[in-house]
Amino acid sequence: MAALSGSSSECCCTLKKTLKRLISSTSASPRARTRSEPLYVISLERYGRDADFGVRFPDSISMSESLFDATITDGDCKIRVSLDPAINRLISVNKLHCGSVVRSVELSRGEDGDSFHVCSLEVDRLSGGDAALRALSSVNVRSLPWMGTEPSTHPLRARRSSYLPLWNNRDFYGEMWRDTIPSEPDAEDSGDDIDDIGSTVSLAELRRRFLSGSRRYRGALCVRILHKSRLIYYGKADQKCECPYKAELQVGDGSSTACVVLWNTVCLEWYRILHPGQVVRLRHYRVKESYGSRTGQESEPHIEISLNSRNPTAQITIIPKNQISPDWVLPNLPHSFICRQELPSCPQGHICDVIGVVIFVGRPERVRKKDGQRSEIEEYRWLQLVDRTSDKPIMIKLFSTSQPDIHSRVYPMALVVCTRLKLIRSAVDRATTFEYLTNTSLTQIYCTGTGSHPVMPYRGVRPIRQFLHWLKQVDESGLLERAVIGGYFSYPPLPVSLNSFMENRQGEAGLISGGEMKLECEKLNYREKRQFALQCVVTAACYHHRENNGRTQYSDLPSAPLSPRVPRQREGSEPHRTPVKRKLFSSTSPRKRLAPPLQPFATEDDAETDFSLFDGAMEFLVGEQDDDSNDEDDEEEFSTPPTSPMTSRLGLTRVAIETLPRVFCYERRHVQAVAVGMQVNNFHKLLPQRELESFSPASCYTGYFTLTMRALSDGVMLDALFLPASPGNLHWMPLPLSHDNSWESILSHGGFSPHAPPPSPVSGEASYSICTLM
Repeated sequence: MAALSGSSSECCCTLKKTLKRLISSTSASPRARTRSEPLYVISLERYGRDADFGVRFPDSISMSESLFDATITDGDCKIRVSLDPAINRLISVNKLHCGSVVRSVELSRGEDGDSFHVCSLEVDRLSGGDAALRALSSVNVRSLPWMGTEPSTHPLRARRSSYLPLWNNRDFYGEMWRDTIPSEPDAEDSGDDIDDIGSTVSLAELRRRFLSGSRRYRGALCVRILHKSRLIYYGKADQKCECPYKAELQVGDGSSTACVVLWNTVCLEWYRILHPGQVVRLRHYRVKESYGSRTGQESEPHIEISLNSRNPTAQITIIPKNQISPDWVLPNLPHSFICRQELPSCPQGHICDVIGVVIFVGRPERVRKKDGQRSEIEEYRWLQLVDRTSDKPIMIKLFSTSQPDIHSRVYPMALVVCTRLKLIRSAVDRATTFEYLTNTSLTQIYCTGTGSHPVMPYRGVRPIRQFLHWLKQVDESGLLERAVIGGYFSYPPLPVSLNSFMENRQGEAGLISGGEMKLECEKLNYREKRQFALQCVVTAACYHHRENNGRTQYSDLPSAPLSPRVPRQREGSEPHRTPVKRKLFSSTSPRKRLAPPLQPFATEDDAETDFSLFDGAMEFLVGEQDDDSNDEDDEEEFSTPPTSPMTSRLGLTRVAIETLPRVFCYERRHVQAVAVGMQVNNFHKLLPQRELESFSPASCYTGYFTLTMRALSDGVMLDALFLPASPGNLHWMPLPLSHDNSWESILSHGGFSPHAPPPSPVSGEASYSICTLM
């Protein structure tokens, strides 16, 4: 460790003073705590723990699979530290995040003596969400000196080769994931005795040799990539694998198709480079029985081709188009495009491709999924596309694909091609069904304006050309009026009866008590969505109406029929709402309402004022363009800190600004898209909290409800907040009870619908409440 002594000008450096006390301590387990001076978190990175967790953290009782490293600064210098697992909960609920102000930070030294570890800390939430931005507004955080030597890019407390994304395990993250073709391996390390470099072999012949018992696979494979899977992270706490990744490619030649698996560091080197449509030459591979054959999912035996980093070292070569031999008879890229009009006639589970103009992009949200014995939180967002065949949008619940760099850069008014989607049909009753599309493991997404057009392989297909022909005649201003971004969104709507809802629970817990509800709410993570059903009585209700300036005012609940058990107390009328008019094609960007100290963080490069939907879509027809290169990194510089609603029984007394839908602003689309995104992990991407508020709420948002409910099972009082969308999304339905001739009602929360009419007023007593928590 470099010496910590410095000049007198450095005597005020909080980190230096604290580390001096730590290093000079003679205790067997020295620790040092900062005093009242604030420190600022400027980066936060996550990774999976390994088999040495018990050695590094002998006193930890945390069951979390994740560990975190952070970079903290006092404004004079910075240091990279590992965080104790006891702090994990603060991160998972987003109380501790990039941009947080922390105090009373207790530090200890790592096992190697050169690293430091945070044992405990206090998050200063009273300073405000933008305190770190204000304090460091005049500081170049990237150029701050490191305490001691500059740390490596690897995790500090586990043998892992790379960090994970902050909020999911499905995306790649970090500089370790190459985007340029690696150099060819040396001849002595490539395993040339495994196959003959000068010859090729077909997939059908390779399969025949394998099934006949041969274990020598001579010849290279020349195949076309047909599909590419999303990344699979299989790291476990009891494993020592440093790079626990794999990915699958569906490939084919003129004779057959097969699955190619990229293992471990081969993923790091090639996953971002390989795309569907490319032709590749594979050498030094292994062949084994496919996973489907081993598990009995396939009736006929198939092979699986493994590409490893050693024993042997796989060799991959991308073949340029002008060197592809017609004698190879490679298959064309498969596609199955359908339009919105055809969706109702497709069967459940149908796999299809779609193309459309985006009119709605929801905020990223998270849901817990179970995969065997493991429980994992996955990230998703809702998209709505329109095409030439119907006014109804195509609903897409988009989870992670192999292109995380595109997911955060999908805006309204962009042209999107989405492939290998699965149709999900949900019935709310015997006569009403709703349908949407969602991912398969092989889903790909291509979006104009994101730089994805060089690898978009469907330019010449007929459905793409037909869609572009329709796009020439579309009313762009009409589409722009419908464009909405961000906000909480739930689909499909909940069933209209309690029986239908309980039938669709699919083995999940039924009714819960108020106490159980509180406990479950305490377990929720940042932007995690869950549904609960509980029996309760609504004791108070308040409707918060949106005023013309986009803010809300408190009001008594609008008049509506009450439950037969509760007499009407007063009459009222629905508050009048004047529609908010907004000029859509403005040549200047809207004025941002920011405090002067925060203005430098809100700068943007969006200078485009002339917009043509068709011209933007032409990149999917004519190929690469150079004039959009300035757009590719704009959004990488921004994001938004979280909102911090006042606490109550469920932690919600006012609507969180990040749950509201926003009018899409084309001129500031890059800032807007990131402002509604997930919490970032780097300080240079952080936006002031008020940035999101500078965008007007969409016209579909008219207000929200706050309810106080008493659980009938245990009398626990609960507060709930509801964002109604339409008469179908917030409703009270009387259902007769057999045991006492009383009445029950269903209160269902369906988020908002970007293109739905304002909600009908409601009031009364509810005996059942179905809640969707954000």
